[in-house]
Amino acid sequence: MPYTEQSNKSVTPLDQKDYEILRLLEENAKLTVREIATLIHLSPTPTHERIKRMEKSGVIKQYAAILNRKMIGKGMIVLCMITLREHNKKAGAVFIKAMLEFKEIVECYNISGDFDFMVKIVTESMDDYHNFFVNKLGEVKGIGQTKSIFVMDAVKETHNVL
Repeated sequence: MPYTEQSNKSVTPLDQKDYEILRLLEENAKLTVREIATLIHLSPTPTHERIKRMEKSGVIKQYAAILNRKMIGKGMIVLCMITLREHNKKAGAVFIKAMLEFKEIVECYNISGDFDFMVKIVTESMDDYHNFFVNKLGEVKGIGQTKSIFVMDAVKETHNVL
């Protein structure tokens, strides 16, 4: 049973130039409008209008810097599978609210199968994960079962969807 409201928004119509812009921005969000325009063989004004339209419609959600976790002391990744004790909208909302408040949780998915949710947790060390698990995650009301999977190495990490 899904705990979140699924978006009924239809897919925003995009043409080939829009996709070219998106691919370039996914690869390097610091490109200027003029640089993008040159690369896609369009003038800057329509390129800028396309980017603004995609930002306004939500196709482009945000711009971000992708950090090297290990170089900033966040080398531990844990995937934690979670089952809730009760399967209703209220219990799901309480759980989701808690997940959104934890800075250690960088991704949270409502999943199908043996578990209800999968969260990706990033911490500095095993000790930090243990502290998070016991003192934060373990205090969330409604959690029935958890299973932690410790990532030994990241074979592929990307933010690109195109």
